[in-house]
Amino acid sequence: MRVLISGGGIAGPALAFWLHRAGAEVTVVERAAGPRPGGQAVDVRGVARGIVKRMGLMPAIDENRVDERGFALVAADGRRLAEMPADMFGGEGIVAEIEIARGDLARILYEATAADCTYRFGDRIVALEQDADGVDVTFASGDTGRYDIVVGADGVHSAVRALAFGPESEFVHGLGACTAYFTVPDPGDLDNWCLMYNAPGGRVTLLRPERGGTAKAGLSFLAPADRYDRLSRAEQERILTERLSGAGWKVAELLAAMPASSDFYFDSISQVRVEKWWRGRVVLVGDAGYCGSPLVGLGTSMSLVGAYVLAGELAAAGGEPEAAFAAYQGQLAAYVARGLELPPGGMSGFAPKTRLMIRLRALSMRMMGVWPMKGIVGKQFGKADAITLKDYALSGSGAGR
Repeated sequence: MRVLISGGGIAGPALAFWLHRAGAEVTVVERAAGPRPGGQAVDVRGVARGIVKRMGLMPAIDENRVDERGFALVAADGRRLAEMPADMFGGEGIVAEIEIARGDLARILYEATAADCTYRFGDRIVALEQDADGVDVTFASGDTGRYDIVVGADGVHSAVRALAFGPESEFVHGLGACTAYFTVPDPGDLDNWCLMYNAPGGRVTLLRPERGGTAKAGLSFLAPADRYDRLSRAEQERILTERLSGAGWKVAELLAAMPASSDFYFDSISQVRVEKWWRGRVVLVGDAGYCGSPLVGLGTSMSLVGAYVLAGELAAAGGEPEAAFAAYQGQLAAYVARGLELPPGGMSGFAPKTRLMIRLRALSMRMMGVWPMKGIVGKQFGKADAITLKDYALSGSGAGR
């Protein structure tokens, strides 16, 4: 079975790992020149932890983990208004037990598959033509190839989804805000905690510790959905500066450090919802097919679980892609549906507009560790375990619970 995967982030290499063990010939095409460094901290939650253990990747992940000991809301003067230690809710709270920079996890997955799979960096798919027996692919480089299956693992703005399923507007749904992430020097007072500051008007600042003397800044504000990622960086920085200036806390120094960052990212906060995850021999995995947004915090785990299940069902189907795809969605549908549910309060909880709502949010968070709220909130954080995985016949598998 010849499989082409578009996307070299998390879902693509994870799928390549398991497909190789199922006996497939795998090619991964990635438009970047190599594995993308940097990126915000991501977490490995619930059953996804069992999957990376069976992949043999936990030693590498442990070596690159971010020492993030909890999450706190802060006031403009730096006072902590509410805290949630990382070990609360069994390590499945806002900050999870396993936190790692997205770029580090992508590199680990790449290194685990580079010897067994073909990587085409600096290229992308521009055309797909499929028939009953396979898919003819044209790359931006001008090369062509024929594959039994093509997988879109290329994120929220998936090119594969646009080519095979339809326009992005049908599947990507903005939540009414946009966000930027970029690396800054460690300010020295984080104490290994992730800190969030809310300013009136729905303006949000996040500062997370990293390894090696840096921190990750996140700046968000309420705004209509748009393709902010298509703007020039100068325009993106101008918008952020206009919307966040005067917000207070550390915002001024973060804006000043922004132009020097090498991993700047800016886009709408969106969800991806696709009713049917495949069209013929083209299938989606991870954010390209189901993305709950950063508000949910399950994107990495859903990508790892989705990759394992898709590879397992392809191995079990004996060369019948559509049967495998239907079984893949059947196994994951309920888990993904829960993973797309926004936390209580949704966007208004993340980015409250008024000082009163900001105070009420801090009060609500302080109550999360107290019965009965602790039990109610614990169910929300328990979504990462809301699936029982099959033990597929994949070499080195056994990721079922």
